[in-house]
Amino acid sequence: MGPARVTPRAPAHAQAHALTVDADIRDLRGADRLLRRLAAELDLPEGTFGCTHLVRGDRPRVAVSLALPSEPYLRTTWERLEADGHGELSAGLPDAFGRAVVYPGASALTGTTTVAELIAGSAISRVTVLGAPGTPDPGTRMVTRDHVRPQWQQGELLLAATPARGGVLVPFESPDPTPCCADH
Repeated sequence: MGPARVTPRAPAHAQAHALTVDADIRDLRGADRLLRRLAAELDLPEGTFGCTHLVRGDRPRVAVSLALPSEPYLRTTWERLEADGHGELSAGLPDAFGRAVVYPGASALTGTTTVAELIAGSAISRVTVLGAPGTPDPGTRMVTRDHVRPQWQQGELLLAATPARGGVLVPFESPDPTPCCADH
């Protein structure tokens, strides 16, 4: 018997019960840490989506959003965030293209799984392989590297993957990226 299918309540960008936290974070790792810390501290309910969003302009930074399953959760979360001084809060989402860090099934995406198991056990709708047409075979093995960061695209939570040695796939985003132009 395989894992039970996780069905998100609604795509994060379409939920009315969302808030954005702007804690003046400059990098994705810092934003990921904040989302994981908030998820633990606030004991967020099942069905919550926590995403990162790049904010451009005169002060580039990474904001985080929380899309919650209902208005009471939104109110309580807002009050707790405000009391703890986690950053500037605003209603709604900054954009429709969040990069998901906290989502249904995310904590179980560790080690090696198949594409079918990944989709069945999480809120991820589809896996795409960069540079390849169509979708990968459901039986293709996925080495998660314990770092699976899908992104909202046209109302679906999509995971971009790349081929790796041994005929497996890995998520496109590396858990330990090499900074661009590190020597400059």
